[in-house]
Amino acid sequence: MQSNQHIANITSRHCNVKQSGSPLIYTILFCAFSALLISACGKPSASNDEMYEEENAVHTDDHGNEGVATLTAKQMESINIQLGSIEKKQLTASLRANGILKVPNQNRAFATTLLGGIVKSLLVQAGSSVKKGQTLASITNMTFITLQEDYLRTKADIELAETEVARQQTLNDGNAGSLKTLQQAVSALNILNTKKSSLQHQLDLIGINTDKLSNSTIQSTINITAPIGGVVSEVLVNIGSYVDPNNPIAEIVDNSQLHLDLYVYEKDLMKLKVGQTIHFTLTNNPGKENDASIFAISNTFEQETKAVAVHAQVKGDKTNLIDGMSITALISLNNILLDAVPTEAIVNYQGQDFIFIETTLPPDTHAGESSANSESSHNEEPGHTHDHETTPSNEHREEGAMAFRQIPVRKGTTDVGYSEITLLSEIPADARIVTNGAFFILSKLTNQGEAHAH
Repeated sequence: MQSNQHIANITSRHCNVKQSGSPLIYTILFCAFSALLISACGKPSASNDEMYEEENAVHTDDHGNEGVATLTAKQMESINIQLGSIEKKQLTASLRANGILKVPNQNRAFATTLLGGIVKSLLVQAGSSVKKGQTLASITNMTFITLQEDYLRTKADIELAETEVARQQTLNDGNAGSLKTLQQAVSALNILNTKKSSLQHQLDLIGINTDKLSNSTIQSTINITAPIGGVVSEVLVNIGSYVDPNNPIAEIVDNSQLHLDLYVYEKDLMKLKVGQTIHFTLTNNPGKENDASIFAISNTFEQETKAVAVHAQVKGDKTNLIDGMSITALISLNNILLDAVPTEAIVNYQGQDFIFIETTLPPDTHAGESSANSESSHNEEPGHTHDHETTPSNEHREEGAMAFRQIPVRKGTTDVGYSEITLLSEIPADARIVTNGAFFILSKLTNQGEAHAH
């Protein structure tokens, strides 16, 4: 204030003093400039603290929900949001190998006939599930009738031969017959019994029950049954075609004992032992992981390679696993378990990896807020841009809506569709994580962040 008064006194004296030789115009300009200077200096200057508080007041906003994105039920359905949990996986100290799924020979069978014939009916098709002993087809042949005829004739001849043996035995006991005749009768009976036994076994093998066979039950058709239970992989005949014992009618595969054959090179052979766990995925479908356990290691090299076959028993659900499929496997060399999530559950933003967990819905700050209150809460100077993306109040309240919070993690080993993670902040023990759709949640979250730029 003293400096302002000093400037005013000097200006007053200068404007009132007549200066000899000074033009009048200079005096007028000097007086005008001095008046402006006094006016500017008359305003009190704000302290730095006051200016900082004012700036902060202008830029103050509610960011209590940073890192949280809210999705409606329709949004979650459209991007197929899926939730899971952090799992324990063996992703380190493992050996990668390729292999193939195989069904053991004792679980693979052909349905055949012991006698040739013409296919009369087919009751199954490829993909049909069958049980052991189930009828697959029927064939017909005149030979079947002949066999039954021979059996019934032999059976009748045996009854006559038994009568003759008894008669000759009686004669021989009374010294009325010869021993040679009795022996011939006994021999003829034995031959007939042998023939009957042979015919009986032949009929039993082709499925004709001799216990119920009579002159009125002779049949011209026999059934071909499944030797094992499983799934029909292929039907090899047509109705009306002729099949003989060398041509199978159908192939049946039992996947319940599906094996995994891996091929491991000589340098890695010493790392393997019976009982080790194998995690594998289908080469053409890496999304689903299956488990197997080693039960045998071959002691010979495969032809023309330095690889040794390792045999493992597939565990758990074998749905969609088919004989001959190629697989990629990880053989666990120890029992160290690590926290892991599906690799697609991890997203990267500005060099930092994140996962998303389900959290409680944030308070609806926009609901019930009048325009007057909104203006008073954002008391801004003209020209200040405070671009807030307005979220409809019903988005947080819509039935089925869910909120997701981003959690920073450090990504580790990646294998078989899973990645090791180290949490950089604490989360609830029962937290559910987003296993599918995390990228879309990140996009929504980053778009919100841009909308709150000051």
